[in-house]
Amino acid sequence: MSRPTEFRATSPFPVDRVYATMVDRQVLADRLATMGGPGAAILEYTGDENGAKYRIRHGIDEKDLPGVVKSFVGSRGITIERDETWTRSGEGYDGTVGVELPGMPAGARGTMRLSPRGEGSELVVNVDVTVKVPIIGGKIEESVAQQIHHLLEMETEYTLSRV
Repeated sequence: MSRPTEFRATSPFPVDRVYATMVDRQVLADRLATMGGPGAAILEYTGDENGAKYRIRHGIDEKDLPGVVKSFVGSRGITIERDETWTRSGEGYDGTVGVELPGMPAGARGTMRLSPRGEGSELVVNVDVTVKVPIIGGKIEESVAQQIHHLLEMETEYTLSRV
């Protein structure tokens, strides 16, 4: 099974301006330095006004993990590698996201859409979280989905502060 989660955020800024900020290499680097955790880095990056593709790494220290996740990973933290691809589509941008947790039977896949909304824009992210662990996998999926939603809130707030 997997656990779906949806994130939505609106902005008073136009699509192209939000996109340019979201995929700007320096903004990504600054965001990771601010909230990416131990070992955060941009691993790969290409991008322009028509699309972008990048791979980033986040780290989560063991002390910051929810209890159910701690029970699974023990006293070590987690490394997360995330691939995002964005492509211009009509008046907006479509994207895909893939998340891997190296060494763990867990990950996520999803789609993203940045589109015009009135004078501004709207970002919609749909992600399915999968944890292949008997018995407690569903509880871990639920916790990870909540953490993804929280992370997207923080990243969006940070990005919009830079537009």
